[in-house]
Amino acid sequence: MSSASTTAPAATPAQPAGLSAQIIAGLLAIFIGAMMSGLNNRVGSLGLADVRGVFGASIDSASWLSTAYSAGELIAMPFASWFAITLSVRRFHLAMVSVCAVIALILPLVEQLNLLIGLRFIQGLAGGALVPILMMAALKFLPINIRLHGLALYAMTATFAPNLAVWLTGQWTDGLADWRWIYWQIIPMCIVAAALMSWGLPKEEVKYQRFKEGNWLGMVCGVAALGLLTVALDQGGRLDWFNSPIIVVSLVAGVVMLGCYLLTEWHHKTPFMQPQLIGRRNLGIGSILLTSLLIVLMSGSMLPSMHLASLQDYRALQSAPIGLLIALPQLVLGSVVALLLYRKWVDARVVLGLGLFVIAMACFSGAQLTAQWALQQFVVTQLLQAVGQPLAVVSILFLMTSVLAPHEGPYFSGTINTLRAFGTLIGGAVVGQLVTERSGLHSDMLLDHAASITNNVAATLEPGALAQVVAQQSLVLSIADAYIGLGILALILIPLGLMMTYVPAPDQQ
Repeated sequence: MSSASTTAPAATPAQPAGLSAQIIAGLLAIFIGAMMSGLNNRVGSLGLADVRGVFGASIDSASWLSTAYSAGELIAMPFASWFAITLSVRRFHLAMVSVCAVIALILPLVEQLNLLIGLRFIQGLAGGALVPILMMAALKFLPINIRLHGLALYAMTATFAPNLAVWLTGQWTDGLADWRWIYWQIIPMCIVAAALMSWGLPKEEVKYQRFKEGNWLGMVCGVAALGLLTVALDQGGRLDWFNSPIIVVSLVAGVVMLGCYLLTEWHHKTPFMQPQLIGRRNLGIGSILLTSLLIVLMSGSMLPSMHLASLQDYRALQSAPIGLLIALPQLVLGSVVALLLYRKWVDARVVLGLGLFVIAMACFSGAQLTAQWALQQFVVTQLLQAVGQPLAVVSILFLMTSVLAPHEGPYFSGTINTLRAFGTLIGGAVVGQLVTERSGLHSDMLLDHAASITNNVAATLEPGALAQVVAQQSLVLSIADAYIGLGILALILIPLGLMMTYVPAPDQQ
């Protein structure tokens, strides 16, 4: 697989100047901002029950808080890099961090749910704009001999932040028992990021001429498309998908508007993204892999939390070790994988395949769960996830970014982050619907079986107790089915990853 016939010459970017202390401070500010954005989204979703209790809102009404933030986040991602270049990274980053901090400060003081939803949408816009800048900055500022470590830091936004969020949510809702910290938690991070950015990156002039060149018609179509698709994916399970006119209209209109957006971007002279990039082998296959992998990664966060909350009545603080088992190793493993990929004898495609295989084994381990499983039984499953995730994610990022020319970094940054947000939304929708469908099927089968032996169980189980047992076992079986399905998907992705073009390890001189 590593023969010359399969080798694609990686783009040879111009070497960035040596990293000064100020540039490092600016990059650290960008990293903190991206991590803050991920935590703000995830903790807000996990702490939704406590927020709902404060406002006395129904589950249906409060669910729009998560949808609003996700919609804002997704809408911002394709356009953030363009605005960062136009306004300057320093100015744009400081503005977005400030918006996040100010809104976080006032959110607990808001008394109307609709206003809270609107503010969360705006905060989602600002937070979503921070994540693409991290990828863009890593490609722009980091010299080739440490760039993979920058990509490993970016990978942590998908592997570290979502799993750390479970512990943080528990600290605010169960530890301090102060729900306001669900929103206030990001303020210290915003202050640190703003201070580092103010000192780190130099001031640059606003490039006003770029506003005359922007694809504004495309942006209108893109904003509408991404907002509608977020509503469809995030609310589909609650509103019963195609049985809901809202979901049907959102999906159809969202797909049509997305097609219009991509069409205008394809033909525009100065697009926000370049859809043509997906035509390259590594970028096209990598996009499919990354989106699918984010669905698979629900096996490390969504499924164990669902099991513990539903069957063991665990609160967020009690479930925190589940997330920390994956999150904490990422502080080291990402850079370990980067060092591995710098070895000339290592094929990144093989490392990717190994990571997918380890994740599949984690899924199949989780599929052995029973109603009695608690934290201890999930340790092996989560540790396998902790190893497999950086192997897969960092390798995909390396194989994709290595075929980019320097000027293509900002376009790619918007694309990959949009795919990442889409993958997370699709993953939540697919896994949630799979568990619901399989739970209903298993429930019917168990009830039919109970009816066929009713004379034997009547003496030992009352109808209410029987219903409780059936509900419990059907949920266990449906979560196990989801684990198996995600494990199979991980295995299917292995040959797809091996089809990517071989990229040699970069020189470290």
